[in-house]
Amino acid sequence: MEINWFDTILTFLGGLGFFFFGMKQLSDSLQAMSGNLIKKVLASITTNRILGVSVGVLITCLVQSSSVVTVMTVSFVNAGFMNLNQAIAVIFGANIGTTITGWIIAIKIGKYGVHLIGLGAIPMMFFKNVKLKRLGTLFFALGLIFFGLETMSGAFKPLRTDPTFLKYLTYFSADTFPSLIATVGMGCLLTILVQSSSAMLGITIALAATGTITFQTAAALVLGENIGTTITAILAAVGTNTNARRAAYAHAIFNVSAVCTIIILFRPYISLVDHLVVGDPDFLGVDGSKPNIATHIAAVHSVFNVSATLLFLPFLQYLSKLVTHLVPQPPYEEQDKLMLVGNPSTLSPVIAVEQCYAELIRMGEITGRMISYTEEYVIKDVRNVDLHDKVHKYEDITDNIQKEILLYLIKVMEKKLSTQQTLQINAMISISDDMESIGDYCQNLVRFRKRLFDDNHALKKETEEELTVFFKLVREAYDTILGEVKNPSTVDLERFDKIIAYLKEKAEEIKISHLDRVKSGDYSPLTNLTFTDMIVALRKINGHIAGINKAIDSFKQ
Repeated sequence: MEINWFDTILTFLGGLGFFFFGMKQLSDSLQAMSGNLIKKVLASITTNRILGVSVGVLITCLVQSSSVVTVMTVSFVNAGFMNLNQAIAVIFGANIGTTITGWIIAIKIGKYGVHLIGLGAIPMMFFKNVKLKRLGTLFFALGLIFFGLETMSGAFKPLRTDPTFLKYLTYFSADTFPSLIATVGMGCLLTILVQSSSAMLGITIALAATGTITFQTAAALVLGENIGTTITAILAAVGTNTNARRAAYAHAIFNVSAVCTIIILFRPYISLVDHLVVGDPDFLGVDGSKPNIATHIAAVHSVFNVSATLLFLPFLQYLSKLVTHLVPQPPYEEQDKLMLVGNPSTLSPVIAVEQCYAELIRMGEITGRMISYTEEYVIKDVRNVDLHDKVHKYEDITDNIQKEILLYLIKVMEKKLSTQQTLQINAMISISDDMESIGDYCQNLVRFRKRLFDDNHALKKETEEELTVFFKLVREAYDTILGEVKNPSTVDLERFDKIIAYLKEKAEEIKISHLDRVKSGDYSPLTNLTFTDMIVALRKINGHIAGINKAIDSFKQ
């Protein structure tokens, strides 16, 4: 019977769509249920490589996606939350954790997919309890995954008897070395196109279970999928910092090296898996399907990743040195835009908020340096063109980062957020706005001082002393608040309110003293106006520091 290719392709795409959506829903629901746990577990990572691998396994089991965990790890390295060695260990663990997906798919409950969808849809749509809704989403997602697999299997069944398809399949039989390489390459290419190793694993199992491909072909495709999945991390690392790129390359080198090793030992390897798992993988049932092959494919995936991790773990330090050599540290250059990893619309809110908060800290550090440069330029009697240009450059940088933080967080807010996450996002928007405004006033202070330089007006000794003291107090206040931004657990609203109150009193004292000097005729109109503008600008900076202090309380644990 001739195959209706149009119907076959549409049925396959429909099944793949159900599978994709199910995996996305499963990952999102698991992340929502364990988001804070993920954050705590990642924060607990030490230099112990075994612990790092264990964390990678645990988190991947929780979110059901090695790509999500790898991108998450790259983002945490980029944000400075973990070092390169820790990241490599987590990636090793993620490769093991992702094999759980294969075993879930291998469970022969595809025909119950619709039942799971119905079971999950009721609490997901009609219950008000958040935990029950999330549990419902979990069942709904599993149902979609199994229903999608069943639909794809149905689409593949006619292919096992189609002469044209079988003719092309001979090129990917993996029974000779060239065809083995071709099959591994095809698995890699398809994974890159699909952008999901879990989806490709599902397609592989669906093809194999219907008897369309042999066990050795499926095993070779799985090897290729392990290479293809590294592309996700490499793409995510584009535009990130040096260590983040090193982590992504370490993932690629690890997977490619392990796959090359298994290709050399392919025959003994599939024989080992065949020996470990009960039943003949290529045994045909009465309906033409292969009932044993799904568990064999899941075992191929698991044995490969566990063995590769055990083999490479003792050499983790050498892998770290290799990628450090391949991706050298560039000369220091100030960050002028966000260095965030992943699409905020698809990232877990927990990870998106953490990443953006790390960028907020960087913005705070840039603003702190800007205050120091401004202070040096304003206080000194000698014009410094380099400092003048630096402050203006930094003001542009804070403008860019503030805009990008706002756009990033607006996309994050399109997702389902907890009350705490909403408060934290609003706080970050407020803090970034305050930091950007501080940058504006620093630029104004430099312009005011340049005005005096241009007209050869020098600050009198008492004015210079007052400005020096007040600037020092402002900088110290900012350093204090930046410390609280870096470590929100130290936030003390009462203590900081006292600091702000003292700064207001000091500004009032300077204003009164200056008015007395003006009345005595000691100052020219230009100097008088400029000094007053400077004090007003510093008071405005104090006000924005106070604003940061109020907003940061949302992050206090």
